[in-house]
Amino acid sequence: MHGQQRGDSEVADFIEVFDDALDREQCARLVERFSASADTVPGRIGGGVLPELKDSRDLTITGREAWRDAEAMLNAAVFKGLIAYLRRYPHTLIAPLMLEVPGEDGARHRLTAERLAEMDDASLAPVVQTVLRPGAINLQRYTADRGGYPYWHCELYPRDAHGETLHRHLLWTIYLNDGFDAGETEFLYQRRRIVPRAGSLLIAPAAFTHTHRGNRPSGGDKFIATSWILFQRAERLFG
Repeated sequence: MHGQQRGDSEVADFIEVFDDALDREQCARLVERFSASADTVPGRIGGGVLPELKDSRDLTITGREAWRDAEAMLNAAVFKGLIAYLRRYPHTLIAPLMLEVPGEDGARHRLTAERLAEMDDASLAPVVQTVLRPGAINLQRYTADRGGYPYWHCELYPRDAHGETLHRHLLWTIYLNDGFDAGETEFLYQRRRIVPRAGSLLIAPAAFTHTHRGNRPSGGDKFIATSWILFQRAERLFG
């Protein structure tokens, strides 16, 4: 499942790519459905529609009945990748909160990286779902030789009074096609470019440390599904 990864002996950059999160047929069906939709709109950023910063056609599928199957499929693929990401970087989950899990003795124990490593996926999944939640999913099309998101940006910013954009913990993108040139997701400080490959899932931190941009595709349109993994709100975590 892993692709374009760094070896364990190298310094971690917290950018992970998981190949084959979706198969090519699943990707092609999403591209076909998106291309046929009459509901796409110009891509927005925090400041509104600014095509000089982001030039795309977008469709938010979350909350649309006709897209519930696609949303469920994408969230399932991302959750599988998230479990793998947490096994590589367990403090993504345990550093922000002092979590406790039941032990074999029936008592509750502080969740450590070592304990997390010993948990199987079935035991880890509900812990993850207690702490984290999926964001609204956007499908996006970047037109060949014109579209792109050239503005250096991060995903964490104080946009709304409810702080939803400050709850973003990780970003993710699933590339839905390839067969074009350029169009990489480029990370500024890590000096790393992720080459789109149909079906591959990118996960990285949402904060300024992972400032990034979407380079313009050449010779073909670029399609992606993208969203965030957010913390649960405080009222759910703490009551």
